[in-house]
Amino acid sequence: MDRRTFVISSSVAALVAASGRVSAQTSGKEAELNAAFETIFQRFLDISPELVTSLGLDKGSREAAKSQLDDDSASGTQKQLQMIRKGLAELSTFKGADLAPASALNLEVVTYFLQQQTVAPSRFGIASVGRPYRIFQQGGAYFQLPDFLNTAHTIASSADCEAYLARLEAFAVSLDSDSAVQREEASRGYLAPAFSLDLTLGQMAKLRGQKSNSSSIVQSLVTRAGAKAIAGDWEARAAAIVDAKVYPALDRQIELIKALRTKTAAGDGLWRVPQGDAIYSAALKQWTTTDFPADEVHRMGLTQVAEITAQLDTILKAQGMTNGSVASRLAALNVNPDQLYSGTPEGKASLIAGLNESVKAMYVKLPQAFETIPKTPLEIRAVPVEIQDGASNGYYNRASLDGSRPAIYFINLKDVGDWPKYGLPSLTYHEGVPGHHLQISTAQTSGDIPTLRKIGGFSAYSEGWALYAEQLADELGAYATPLERAGYLQSFLFRAARLVVDTGIHTKRWSREQATEYLVQTTGFAEPRSKREVERYCTQPGQACSYKVGHAAWLRARSQTQAALGEKFNLRHFHEILKDGAMPLSILERRIAERTRAAMAAS
Repeated sequence: MDRRTFVISSSVAALVAASGRVSAQTSGKEAELNAAFETIFQRFLDISPELVTSLGLDKGSREAAKSQLDDDSASGTQKQLQMIRKGLAELSTFKGADLAPASALNLEVVTYFLQQQTVAPSRFGIASVGRPYRIFQQGGAYFQLPDFLNTAHTIASSADCEAYLARLEAFAVSLDSDSAVQREEASRGYLAPAFSLDLTLGQMAKLRGQKSNSSSIVQSLVTRAGAKAIAGDWEARAAAIVDAKVYPALDRQIELIKALRTKTAAGDGLWRVPQGDAIYSAALKQWTTTDFPADEVHRMGLTQVAEITAQLDTILKAQGMTNGSVASRLAALNVNPDQLYSGTPEGKASLIAGLNESVKAMYVKLPQAFETIPKTPLEIRAVPVEIQDGASNGYYNRASLDGSRPAIYFINLKDVGDWPKYGLPSLTYHEGVPGHHLQISTAQTSGDIPTLRKIGGFSAYSEGWALYAEQLADELGAYATPLERAGYLQSFLFRAARLVVDTGIHTKRWSREQATEYLVQTTGFAEPRSKREVERYCTQPGQACSYKVGHAAWLRARSQTQAALGEKFNLRHFHEILKDGAMPLSILERRIAERTRAAMAAS
């Protein structure tokens, strides 16, 4: 499953309690609806053992899931599509029913989410419009499963170790399954751009180049088993599986990608593949949960770039930085020795320590703006070295359901020069608190929504919230210096520029080089970092647009609420909307308007 499209989490206790509370408050048709939600949720678990593990549910009646991986074959995709269609048919029987407002909201959001999951396989014969290539620099079993085994598969017993070994064997099956799907999709023209396949081959070579007994996928088991004093010859057994099954499957995949590399269509955008324009339109709709056409998104980006650049110009001039464009002044600031951490292990450790301090300091400020502050733990880690070449600059993984694994905020430290100190606070407020970690943890511990509502992740909602959180941090006085405020505005400038770049790549036929140059000259970010971002937009179309589109919706909703309530506006109460869970932007704005009218009626 695509982690940015299909996201679930909670704690086991909260999940069970939530289902009970919702059922206890309803009767008749609403109780039937909640039962339907739960049935659909359980079906998702039935077909996704990786999801079961990520939620911490791989125990008891679902213990067998811990030894299995998802079936991502062509038949597995069709099985999921049939399951989703069955769920939609069941939910359609509730259309027009006399439901309480909360139940009607649940039905609308879940139906929207499920319908979006049918678009790619039914219209285009691919698994995802937002990730249209099976194997690329950020996708495929070779990229995802080592990280999954290391971060999601917990090791606490001998049985967990045996399950890990079983999954190592299944890893080889997944590699071959990916190869089969990619071979078939390539025959229809669905193959990542040449640069992406080059990056992919480089990362595969790093994984394959490790001696099996010292490889990351073997040592992940050995190290954690040793930490728990679990007796067993885990290194030898795991290495034997890697040598006999994983590496041969990886070798076959490497040879396939090398062969396909010579056949991929020229260019970098989706226009290069069959039905590319239609796929991009669908991807833009899915990621932003709006019907904005690409040209409108492009213009929106250009307008915001101009506005934010003007704000940055004012701040930089006040700091004595007056020469050259805003981007060139930011670029000079980015390489100022006073702004850089050392690239040594000690320097990287110091950088992560600084991020943790920012999180701690923000927790002190949160009660000013939030009534509900979850206690879900958060760890900050560097992106694993073996995938850092293709990985995003930063991303968030939510905690497991049972508390066995904390939430993790990953930062890519391939080049610490990508992370000048003045820009790090805004990143931490985005990925941590009051950003993704607070928003997602609030929803996953909420007792106000049924289990299935905790499945649907909407990028525009969550990424829009994370940008809103960066702005909220400014309101809370979290940026200690004018330069840190400049870092926050540079973050906004970056996201606005992405509206221009993403639509430029996929509808205006911008090359990867042209898009990178625009990003460098607009934001002042270093060329390697900008290039890595552009490469992501090429292979995950539309996702980069969700941030600023979502941010605008959050700001618009808050502004309208403040205007309606005047002095009675309560920021802490406004943020309680997070307990309603993620939803499409149009539904979000309507729901906030309903809450506003209720507050006005009660006053």
